[in-house]
Parts: sequence; C-alpha cells; structure tokens
Amino acid sequence: MRLTSFTDYSLRTLLYLAANRDRLVTIQDIADLHVISKNHLMKVVYQLGLSGLVETVRGRNGGLRLGKEPKDINIGELVRATETDFFMAECFDKAVDTCPLTNDCKLKHTLNDATRAFLAVLDQQTLADMLPPDPVHNQTKPIRIIRRSVS
Repeated sequence: MRLTSFTDYSLRTLLYLAANRDRLVTIQDIADLHVISKNHLMKVVYQLGLSGLVETVRGRNGGLRLGKEPKDINIGELVRATETDFFMAECFDKAVDTCPLTNDCKLKHTLNDATRAFLAVLDQQTLADMLPPDPVHNQTKPIRIIRRSVS
C-alpha cells in the first residue's frame, strides 16, 4: 500500500509540530525542511486545521502548533481521514472495474484483508508513539554501585 502525498505531508507536518511544541512553526519551515511545495502544504495545513489537529495563529509572529496532544492523535484515524480510498486494485472500485476475473478471483479478498491488517496496526499508534524519546522527561537515574568490603 502506498500513501498519497497528502497523507505523507499531513504526517510530516504533525510530527514536526509535535517535535517543536516550544515554539510556533511556519508552513515555510516545514516546506523548507522536507523540500516540498509550500502551496500544497498550505492545503494540507488547512485541512488539518479544519479537523482540529492544527491550530493557526495569525499575525506577524504567527504560525502553527498542534491542536491536540500527540497522545490523542491516532495515526489510523489520520490516515483514514486523509486518504481518498483504499482501492488496492481495479476490482475494488465497481465504477471502473473491467477485469474479467472479478467474479471468480479471490485476490480482492486477500488484498482487503491486508488493508484491514495495515489499518489495524496504524490504529494502535498515536503521534506520541512516533516521536523520539524526550531526553528531558525520560532520563534514567544513574546507577550507583556500592562496593562492599569483603571481611
């Protein structure tokens, strides 16, 4: 399965915003980092804003920030919302299906099962799961070794 660029850019945008929660981020920042079209990214951010995943701050010092906590953004839900369909083969779309094998072919069922499994894995993940560990909050305590004297 291949995700559309719209979904890819949505994920990249949310990951970048989650990694930069201490400041407002501009669309240009994200476009420059990933070398992607600012115009296309504006459409992505607009849709993410409508869904409440991104907040926009207008004005001279404006920018973008996450609209929800990373732990509350489910990757499976995001992919379903940003993908237009999950047609893995022509036979998935009756409007364009011209395959003479459709009635007897079992491939469609296998691909459908694979798609469901793919989405089930994504449903178990949140944006927080996709982020690297936070070094400030995930520091392990140093281990102290105390040498006992042998009597």
